[in-house]
Amino acid sequence: MAKSTDKIWITLDSGVSAEAQAPVIVSASRSTDIPAFYADWFFERLKRGYSAWTNPFNGVTSYVSYSRMRFIVFWSKNPKPLLEHLDYLAERNIGCYIQYTLNDYETESLEKGVPPLNQRIETFKMLVDKLGKGRVVWRFDPMILTDIISIGDLLEKVKNIGDELKDYTEKLVFSFADIASYRKVKSNLEKNGVNYIEWDEVSMNEFASKLSEMNRKRGWNFELATCGEKIDIEQYGIEHNRCVDDDLMIRLAYQDKDLMDFLKVNIRRVQPSAPSMFEEFDDTPIIPADAIMLTPDIYAVKQKNNRDKGQRQFCGCIVSKDIGQYNTCPHLCEYCYANTSKEAAVANWKRHNSNPNGDKIIG
Repeated sequence: MAKSTDKIWITLDSGVSAEAQAPVIVSASRSTDIPAFYADWFFERLKRGYSAWTNPFNGVTSYVSYSRMRFIVFWSKNPKPLLEHLDYLAERNIGCYIQYTLNDYETESLEKGVPPLNQRIETFKMLVDKLGKGRVVWRFDPMILTDIISIGDLLEKVKNIGDELKDYTEKLVFSFADIASYRKVKSNLEKNGVNYIEWDEVSMNEFASKLSEMNRKRGWNFELATCGEKIDIEQYGIEHNRCVDDDLMIRLAYQDKDLMDFLKVNIRRVQPSAPSMFEEFDDTPIIPADAIMLTPDIYAVKQKNNRDKGQRQFCGCIVSKDIGQYNTCPHLCEYCYANTSKEAAVANWKRHNSNPNGDKIIG
């Protein structure tokens, strides 16, 4: 079975041969909104078999082959353009789920480029109707405190969306905006006149406690999880998340042998306990404590830790290949960590539109 580091030779659009990575799991993407702005590009590149990726740290371009891809995790604030392409993934038997960032910063104009909230909620429901519950994960990310957004305001925003999504998602993932640790975020907020307030341990605990209470009282019963957070707030029933999540992939695609082999997962049938010579037959099934139940009769057991050690210290994501590019998202959110400037993002968006099927996102 392929490893995440395996390389193969491919033929580029120009007819030239080149070496390429051949990931089994693709992330699309932490660094830009591919579903919202580059869905047509991605699916065209998927059909052609590869795309190009530029390393943000050294500027070196490399190639990503899709020949071995078995699963893709989409990240988006407006994944509606995916709807017309999802059947193609099904035809190719490629699994997917969507990390859908559905925030409400309309009054404060922190996300001027996203569609109206009611449209984004409707898109969420349409995607669930298409893919099934569990394949669309709600993110309210990040939670931002400012001089005009209090903890109470954030909870009210979460409540309004949560009531709409009660029957459409299993999980709510969130993070606390850590402004000081991200120079681009700090610079973008200050440049745009947003008077942010840093979270501290007291305010994070207050928010977590009230969110957990709301989740219970309103009958949502969502799994609550934080993304990339150091703070431990498990006392409120809030776990540390894996956004690129092998447990979820196993639940959704356990019949894909190639993917299970890559993740080092064994799929087993439940067996009843054997009787001893002094006991009657015990029909209590033997199931390991760490098993992932898939059906009443089938469970999965992971044989290795698939965590991606190249991510942030408190990130729980497993190994995948991200195919996005910084400075390419024209949502132009005021707090963006992926754009150095709005001008750079718009310029690259225009470059893309001049050559929308090029092997790079930027044409």
